[in-house]
Formats: sequence, C-alpha cells, structure tokens
Amino acid sequence: MTMTSSPSPSPAPSLEGERADLLAELAEARAALIRTAQGLSDEQIAERPTVSALCLGGLIKHVASTEEGWLDFVVEGPSAMAFDLPEGVTWEDFAAGTAHTYPQWAIDRQTDFQVLPGETLAGILARYEEVAARTEKVVAGLPDLSVTHPLPDVPWNEPGAVRSIRRVLIHVIAETTQHAGHADILRETIDGRTAT
Repeated sequence: MTMTSSPSPSPAPSLEGERADLLAELAEARAALIRTAQGLSDEQIAERPTVSALCLGGLIKHVASTEEGWLDFVVEGPSAMAFDLPEGVTWEDFAAGTAHTYPQWAIDRQTDFQVLPGETLAGILARYEEVAARTEKVVAGLPDLSVTHPLPDVPWNEPGAVRSIRRVLIHVIAETTQHAGHADILRETIDGRTAT
C-alpha cells in the first residue's frame, strides 16, 4: 500500500472474512486522514489554524504512534504499554499538571502532536506507511482475533479490564476515523478544502 499517493483501502488479497474487513476499514480511515494533507507544504502541515493546538502533521504522527502502540500490545501484551510515573509523582499530580517531573511516555505523546524541526510531510507519511504495513502483516499472521490481553493498571482503564485483538483493531479504526474528522476541519481552515 502506498500512502503518499491515493492509498488503496484493500488489505492483502490473501486475507478473507473478518480480518480483511477490519483491515479494509482501517485502510479507508487512514486514506481519509492522509487526504487531508495532500497538496500541503511542510510548513502548512505544522500550522495550528484553530484555537486548538492541533496541526495536520501532528495528528498523522499521533495516529501512527497510537496504531503502532496498540499493535505492540497485540504482539507483546501489556508489557508494551508501560505507564510508569517518576518517583514521588502520583496520578493526581500528573492529572492536575502539578508533577515535578513527567514520564518520558507522556512527553513523547505530546511530541507526537507536533511537527518538529526537520520533519516533513513525506517523512511523516513514510513512517505511517511502515506502521500500516506492519499492522497488516501482524493481523494476517494472528491465529485468532479473540485472544485477549490484560490492559495496564492505570486510572483510565477499568481494574482488571482486558482487550481482545478484535477490539484493539476496532479501537484503532475509531481513533483514526475520529482524527480524520479533526484533520478535515484543520484542512478546511488552512485553505478551504475538505478531504473526507
């Protein structure tokens, strides 16, 4: 699948049934997100044209990182999602914004929403394409989409919650679609064009 031109929403032809449907839906959501940046310059994808801090390049980076993180969870289980806090920092401090220091995972998450110096649209899309290819490969090789893993023990997860691979894929589709809508608003604000 090539994301820099018009990406095909079809997964690998050897897949059938539910897997093919889920991957096709995810590919369509990715394509909708990517269309919002087509024809823009590296400077334009870094613009924050609304009252929010969101930019198109940052949304694409965030969605790629989110998909990559959830697929790590599919492959490795909960150890792939470490949300450790620095010594002496509580979740209350973290939520209130009063922590004396912040964990690297939180800093990385904030950075994902930004286009950093030297980053380009081509580079951001190339990374997203790599993430998408890995997702399709992993999903194609899974024995069963019903396999579950426990979610990390963090305040935003219900205690003892688990997620099936199927539900992870549905979540990634929903996240991608949601941010494609955000991206469409940003694009329309930049130059009046809508993409989705």
